[in-house]
Amino acid sequence: MADKKVILVSCGSAAVDADGEAIKKFMKKTASVAEFNTADIAVTAKRIEGATVVDPEGLTKYFEEDGSFAIVELGDVDGGALDAALALISEAADRRTLVILASTKGLYFAGLGINKKAGKVERSAVAEDVVATLCYIADQPVPSDCTGAVLYQLLKNVDMKVKEINKLKEALARMEVALQRDNREPWDKHDCA
Repeated sequence: MADKKVILVSCGSAAVDADGEAIKKFMKKTASVAEFNTADIAVTAKRIEGATVVDPEGLTKYFEEDGSFAIVELGDVDGGALDAALALISEAADRRTLVILASTKGLYFAGLGINKKAGKVERSAVAEDVVATLCYIADQPVPSDCTGAVLYQLLKNVDMKVKEINKLKEALARMEVALQRDNREPWDKHDCA
């Protein structure tokens, strides 16, 4: 199973302010941008290596099979259909999942690395910004022609990558110290020698 996962939901002019329980629960956990142009969000995101279009019903299976970046294209659905889709998406997501909901009504981020207390960030965004942001958070390869900027205002910690690298360096240093304490060659400690 993938370490970090992304679900990008493109829902056209769906009613994100509908009364559904899953919609309300999702919206409580989101941060958004003040202005967003939804044009080409799914097309732009499909340029990311490994991006796969998945139905909401197939998300759980997709992630079990080591998928890491799912695009859910709902189109212009009503509030009930959006609520049902978000319920399935919530079931497939865990604490290491970034969920992005893009509609003509707004752009909403929830989950991995997102500061829900940021609320509505006073900046505009385009599809390229969404791609740069999701690649940054979820360790996805950034398309070489991507010109977007990471939406740092939405993040819990703008230095999240520096902290991840420092944790890895500390773990490596601990491993080197442990190896130095033992005078045997490292390959003698494993069955593969």
